[in-house]
Amino acid sequence: QVQLVESGGGSVQAGGSLRLSCTVTGYTVKSMSMTWFRQAPGKEREGVASINLYGVIKYADSLKGRFTISRDNAKNTLYLQMNSLEPEDTAMYYCAADPRAILWFQLFRGGDYDYWGQGTQVTVSS
Repeated sequence: QVQLVESGGGSVQAGGSLRLSCTVTGYTVKSMSMTWFRQAPGKEREGVASINLYGVIKYADSLKGRFTISRDNAKNTLYLQMNSLEPEDTAMYYCAADPRAILWFQLFRGGDYDYWGQGTQVTVSS
């Protein structure tokens, strides 16, 4: 059974940094396409950053280079380093994974992922 557990969320002031983690059990991160999604109250879920089965990385255009996605195969964990956080980054962040090689243009389509974590809250104050 594949399980994803996020951690690392919290409350920070604008300009601060956080690193989110998504630890996977039941499968190996290097064999999965994985994406960080977020959803703010009253807004639709959006893709933030992805790394697919082949290591291809995709970021949301709105991030302006502030976030970095990475994975540690030895720890079987996906990370999202978030720098220069803005109040607009406030949301619940979810990790999603799928063992298929999701194509680049499909990476931010939530319906293509079979496995989801429970989410971790990020709150950025001004």
